[in-house]
This record gives sequence, structure tokens and C-alpha cells, in this order.
Amino acid sequence: MPDRPTAVLAMRADVVDLVLPADLRARLETCVRLHPDVITSGFDTLAARTALRAADLLITGWGCPLIGPDILDVAPRLGAVIHAAGSVKEHVHPAVWQRGISVSSAADANAGPVIEFTLATIVLAARRTLGSAAQYARGDLPGFGERQGGDGATIGVIGASRIGRGVIDRLTTAPAGYRVLLADPYVSAQTAAELGVQLVELDELCRSSDIVTVHAPDLPETHHLLDARRLALLRDGAALINTARGRLIDTDALVRECSTGRFDAYLDVSEPEPLPHGHPLFGLPNVLVTPHIAGCQGNEVRRLGAYAVDEVRRWTRGERLLGEVSAADLERIA
Repeated sequence: MPDRPTAVLAMRADVVDLVLPADLRARLETCVRLHPDVITSGFDTLAARTALRAADLLITGWGCPLIGPDILDVAPRLGAVIHAAGSVKEHVHPAVWQRGISVSSAADANAGPVIEFTLATIVLAARRTLGSAAQYARGDLPGFGERQGGDGATIGVIGASRIGRGVIDRLTTAPAGYRVLLADPYVSAQTAAELGVQLVELDELCRSSDIVTVHAPDLPETHHLLDARRLALLRDGAALINTARGRLIDTDALVRECSTGRFDAYLDVSEPEPLPHGHPLFGLPNVLVTPHIAGCQGNEVRRLGAYAVDEVRRWTRGERLLGEVSAADLERIA
């Protein structure tokens, strides 16, 4: 590895300065040479190919194109891909690992806001916020004894992912005394006990939970994990939260169920995404749709850049990458 390896940025133009503002770039340049050209619109331009030939590492972000065999052929010096965002599935080809190139993701930095967003939504859902708001708008203020709180609620967590485990940790230590169920085929009874949750099958979780929150990865086998049959298992008055991936829920089936008013849905992701203007979910009083804002937003995006800069420093020193992603991880990460 050269004394000062060359780093090339590859991300959308509108996020470069948010992810890596001037002070973070200055920190970055204490251990690498930052290539003057930023790859913002693909790898097929002459400038991009020239930058790739000089790259010892790529610092990627939202909008980075697929780094496949053809790109690797143009980047013979490449030793690491440091992703200043969450999932690497859309832009890191298995050939990257096959060539011995290290891969890191700032998913840990992005997880915090998603966990916080999910916990806030659980609190709203436990209070039947959407129903109460609609009732209030009709001039029907619920009496004190009719109001709903969260103490002792049963929360069903689908997926003990990085975010799922963070949510579990917050739930099991909350003063509300939540009962936490977990459905995850890769978690053992011993691990569930260590997490402080009750391990159940997904159907049982749907039947037994007051609030269901989705944190499973987007895989072929999880497509429409919550289909019409499982959505029908949700109890009347329940709430469904999805901050994972829209494809985990059958949207058409969800519209049918929510149209009955049986349960509430809080959706930060959807299928398709974004939902088209005038989609039925927007018009339902028991559904809140937000535009994929659970992860780092605005000034929080700096956290991703700071994480990536620290990873670059570790890589230049030959230290273990804290956010390292292996080829095997692709089968189970979001």
C-alpha cells in the first residue's frame, strides 16, 4: 500500500457535500490523497475511468453505480470500497470480494436514526394516534378512560437484524414493560433468551402482537413476507410499522386490510417506492406514509461521512474495518 493512497469519491452530486463537508474532507486528507474528480454520474466517462485507474480506494455513497468486473478491470490498484451509506447490495458485485478487495459500510451509523424513528413510531402506534387524530378532527374528543397507552403492550419484531436488535434492546429496557416477541428463522432459542425476547413463528407473532414492526432483509424468500394471509392474522386494533423495505409487504393486500379500518399502518417504505400520486394508502385515515426518512437525514448524513473517514483511517493503518461486509453477508443483509 502506498504511503498516501489515492481515494476517489463515487456518489450522487447532491449528497457529496452533505456526506463529506469541508472539515471531514480535511480529516480524510490527512491519510489519503483525495482525487480532484468526483464520480457522480456513472463510470463510463473518460474522467471517471481516469480517476478509477488512480484509485487505491473508493468512497461510495448514494447513487454509486454497480462496481462489477468491467469496472475492476479499469481499477487495478483498488484495495477497498468504503460505503458512506447503508446497504452495499446495489453497487458491490461479488467480483469485488473475489479480487480480495475489502468492503465496508456505514450501516451502523445509519442504524441509530432508524432505531429512534421506529421507537418513536411504536410510541405513537401504542397510543392509537391515527385513530385519535381522526376522531378529534370529527369533533369527538375521546374521554380520558377511552384513551390508549403503551404499558404492557406486546410488540412483535420481525427480524433480528442490526436495526431489529437495536429496537429490541430499547424495548426490553423501556419502563413501559413491553412484552417482546421475535420471529427470525436464523435466531436460536438461546440467542432469543439472551436478547430478552420470546421466539415465535411468524404466524403466531402476527396473531399475538399489538404492534408489529418489520426489520427483515429484502431477499427473494422475504418478498411479500406479510401477504394477504398473514395480514389477515393481525388482530383488530393492531398497528403495523415498516421501516425496512416495501417489498416485504404485499401492498395490494395491505390496502384491502387497511380500507376496513381494522388496524393502523405506519409505512416509511413502500412497494412501489415512491407510491404514485393518488395511491389509496394516502387517503386512508389509519395509514401514515412517510418518504423513506427513518435513516440519516439532512445534518445527520454527516454521521455516515464521519464513519467512512474513520474506516479509511483504519484501512490505511492496516487495522480491522469495523463496518466490514463479507461476500457471505449479501445473503442476509438488507
